[in-house]
Amino acid sequence: MKLLDISEVAHQSGVAASALRHYEEKGLIHSVGRRGLKRLFGPEVLDQLSIIRLGKQAGFSLEEIKGMFGPDGRPSLSRTLLLNKADDLDDQITRLTALRDMIRHVADCTAPRHIDCPRFQKLIRVSARKNAPVSNKF
Repeated sequence: MKLLDISEVAHQSGVAASALRHYEEKGLIHSVGRRGLKRLFGPEVLDQLSIIRLGKQAGFSLEEIKGMFGPDGRPSLSRTLLLNKADDLDDQITRLTALRDMIRHVADCTAPRHIDCPRFQKLIRVSARKNAPVSNKF
């Protein structure tokens, strides 16, 4: 098994060495030794970093991502957690789609000024309410 030093892992994964040290501090990855002052990692760390990257892109916290690895560092994914996150992403996509459509309408509105657009007025009223969802029914 060829060990990779931290600079090799950073280069191959595209993850900064400072982030690698942070992930190790948080317990997401583990070095297996040192060569001089440089941390050494097994080649499996590259797969672990790919899972961390995907998890972050999906909106998982580092603590949630940490729970996606078993004690041996191999993936141990909770199907329930994944399904719940997929549902959260569906909700976010719905909200963002509605917001995008509203912004496009306001940009294309023929009202002389944006503030005169009835839909823009509704957007302003809805967004003034804390945690108010934007809907397609604007």
